[in-house]
Amino acid sequence: METGFRKWIIVITIITSTIIELIDTTIVNVSINTMSGNLGASLEDTAWVITSYAIANVIIIPMTSFLAEKIGRKQYYIGSILLFTLASAMCGFSHSLWELVGFRFLQGIGGGALLSTSQAILFETFPPKERGTASGIFSLGIIIGPSIGPVLGGYIVDNLSWQWIFYVNIPIGLMAAVLSYMYLRPSKPSTDNRRIDWLGIGLLAVGIGALQVVLERGETDDWFSATYIIVLSVISAICLTILVWWELTVEFPVINFRVLKSSTLSISAIMTFVLGFGLFSAVFVFPLYAQRIIGYTAFQTGTMLLPGTLMAAMISPFLGKMLQSGLRPQYLIITGFLFSAIFGWLMSGSNLETGGAYFFIPLIFRGLGAALLIVPLTALAVSELKPADIPQGAALNNMMRQMGGSFGIALINTYIAKRAAANRTALIAHVTESDPATQQRLRGFINNLMAHGSTYLRALQQAVGGLENTVVRQTFLLSYMDAFLLLATMNAMCIPLVIMTIKKRTGAKPAGKVVVVSDH
Repeated sequence: METGFRKWIIVITIITSTIIELIDTTIVNVSINTMSGNLGASLEDTAWVITSYAIANVIIIPMTSFLAEKIGRKQYYIGSILLFTLASAMCGFSHSLWELVGFRFLQGIGGGALLSTSQAILFETFPPKERGTASGIFSLGIIIGPSIGPVLGGYIVDNLSWQWIFYVNIPIGLMAAVLSYMYLRPSKPSTDNRRIDWLGIGLLAVGIGALQVVLERGETDDWFSATYIIVLSVISAICLTILVWWELTVEFPVINFRVLKSSTLSISAIMTFVLGFGLFSAVFVFPLYAQRIIGYTAFQTGTMLLPGTLMAAMISPFLGKMLQSGLRPQYLIITGFLFSAIFGWLMSGSNLETGGAYFFIPLIFRGLGAALLIVPLTALAVSELKPADIPQGAALNNMMRQMGGSFGIALINTYIAKRAAANRTALIAHVTESDPATQQRLRGFINNLMAHGSTYLRALQQAVGGLENTVVRQTFLLSYMDAFLLLATMNAMCIPLVIMTIKKRTGAKPAGKVVVVSDH
């Protein structure tokens, strides 16, 4: 553990590294259209710029503990920062789509390693009694990164070129590498000459990689109607099943699944998966709704997310101190799920006339809900682990959050598409020649267009087109409202689960067996 100036320099370095990694999970989303045009590629192919980063992230995260121990944590951390920074520069220099996709994958390898290693370093910087504070500080990066990504990306695309989305990482990455070299304690690589678990690494890379491709590309290619989706699903299921069996039997596994014997870590991992689902889905759905339905720019959409993000950042350190003082983390988790459910419920009540002021309160609930979930779940996950197991526990917990985000975005995207089809069918059933309201609206369009000099036939054609646009816009409005309601329902359904956990612990105390982490 560290004290004084050195301690806070390490904290600043760690948070900076975490933020730039998580910014890059969302910053590219707002520039896909621009990249597509500049690189002469379709939107579908350009989406691989996002997919490749996500795949690399999820592959490398559970391996970070093993690699850090094998190489030495300080060396591995600095190497990951430099790889992330170099890959960022090469992304900006790319002249073709697939060149960019390749460098984004390398950037994801470097960036994914930063998450769990950062958390492990931060926990070792603070004494055990201050780990609640460490969790609160670490959560700042998790909350701020994905939320300000669209803001920063929107500003850069509007005022510079898409390449600067990657160039901005260069000075930040170099500064973080220098500070890490100067202030992190030296760490020696393991000298036990244990064999590298190459089979585990291979099964993990293929299994997780295939699963990520299925999740990221499934909706685009109509899921199991595409042969390659079926093939990759089978490959993923086989590889991940063998991986779990192999890692539990081999002497030196690349992923130590044995740490999941801690019921605290297991329960936290499930909750963290749900957190990732809601956190990333909300950041995915809201910008789509705001830009496609309400008509905001990428930058305007991003700025609407900022108040809730700042509120979450302000309370996170205090939540850590509350945990240190003995507050049961379950109470914070329940409140977090409740606030997240309120966000979805309020958003499901908006309409085409909703102004920006309406979104302020729901987005505040979103930010507070995220903070109230991230801080206690991060602290809870590793609270019962031995110091040697903390890096592996943190890595598995972070992987579950990223996996939850991938599942969330894929399923929400599919749900919106399915609801759009159903909502359109329901709306069109009322848009008929015999419907008085439809005829009245159509006549209003025609009369207005003819009053501005259009011929009757042209006015009729334009009026039908206008009516179709109204149906499309209303269809997607209803579909996004359904998506927000789904998020509200999912978060609300988690509350009884947490309450049951508390009751189980209460009943277990007399027997002297604590199933979930105690209040310290």
